[in-house]
Amino acid sequence: MDLLNIIKDAGVIGAGGAGFPTHAKLTSKAEYILLNGAECEPLLRVDQQLMELFPDEIIRGLEAAGRYVEANKAIMGIKGKHKEVIALMRERIVALGLSNYMEVMELRDIYPAGDEQVLVHELTQRIVPEASIPLKVGCVIINSETALNISKAMSGQPVTETYVTIAGDIPHPMTFKVPVGVAIRDVIGQCGVENMTDYVVIDGGPMMGAIMNNVDGYVTKKSKGYVLLKKDHFLIRKKSLSLDRARIIGKTACEQCRMCTDLCPRYLLGHNMQPHKIMRALSYHLEDIKEQQIAQLCCECNACELFSCPVNLHPKTVNIFYKQKLAEQGIKYQPVQIDFQARSAREYRLIPSKRLIAKIGLTAFDKSAPMTQVEFRPEYIRIALRQHIGAPAIAVVTAGEQVKAGQLIGEIPDNSLGASVHSSFNGTVIEKQDNFIVIKVDSYV
Repeated sequence: MDLLNIIKDAGVIGAGGAGFPTHAKLTSKAEYILLNGAECEPLLRVDQQLMELFPDEIIRGLEAAGRYVEANKAIMGIKGKHKEVIALMRERIVALGLSNYMEVMELRDIYPAGDEQVLVHELTQRIVPEASIPLKVGCVIINSETALNISKAMSGQPVTETYVTIAGDIPHPMTFKVPVGVAIRDVIGQCGVENMTDYVVIDGGPMMGAIMNNVDGYVTKKSKGYVLLKKDHFLIRKKSLSLDRARIIGKTACEQCRMCTDLCPRYLLGHNMQPHKIMRALSYHLEDIKEQQIAQLCCECNACELFSCPVNLHPKTVNIFYKQKLAEQGIKYQPVQIDFQARSAREYRLIPSKRLIAKIGLTAFDKSAPMTQVEFRPEYIRIALRQHIGAPAIAVVTAGEQVKAGQLIGEIPDNSLGASVHSSFNGTVIEKQDNFIVIKVDSYV
């Protein structure tokens, strides 16, 4: 079986949070294979620790993916502040005889260093065209945990677990391995907070993560972190604002200062993403929605909303509003140029991570979250059939059926983009729906 089918059968997806099926990403040839080890979201600590714990496996996974797409070079992007990790990875690359093929490049501690288009430019000096993907400039990107999962797939292990950081205003920030399908409440319960009444949970990192209206969900393959903050924290109040309220405030208070545009990571790469123009359209009730197509260039990194705007408005939210209106009318942005150059001011407008963390009120919580051994013993697991971009998996088990950990329980629909799904525990299927499978774990049967 070739690597692509091994990865496909193992259900490997982008573990950085997006969840794009990895086998689909590796179907095209590329000049570079890039490892995204930036982990630019504040407080999250997964990738840096995985590289320290599993350097050989991650190197082997990256190499295998790179050889498959016939890349001439494999480059690992790791922030320069992680000196021990960088030294270790360089040492292991040499020890594994890959120094002629693979190298580690140090990234600056900026936000969003992990944005795929920022990463491509930082590592290769190439610029991905507007509304396009890294493959357009000969690059394929995989995340550190994805590389680890590729290595495991090569050893016959499907993806049945993910690594998660619990951080924020809590007694014990930590990172641990979590079986897919475990209740989020059980995960959050490890952090030492006894009374959740005063807390709100952000699913993912503090910049791009969304507030969870309830925590009754279940861990998926793309779960990466949960940030707990008090209800009155600036970030919670900011993220809690409704779209309608954000629009009203934006109409009345935008100064057209351009800071949202001047610090926009995609604008600085030469793209036409200009949030201040979208805010202007909102303020002046400009009705021609076609003129707002540039909103579709927004990567939703939230830099404009949480760092740049001097009066705490919501440019990203307004971009999302116009994205929705454009989608409703079937309008898609059409680039007017092919070649792009980074703007000359870019080097002076990069956002330092420490300043960002201070601006969003997280300095006191910017602590290590050490890898911790935690054994989860759930009575039930609930495994989503759609944990990825694309069509949901189709269940291949029925109620009452006994399953083993690692067993295929959901397969990719024919001629569809998707990812296979596997059980993370031995147990008995007690419920099967179109969107999920519930399994009672053996020790409770």
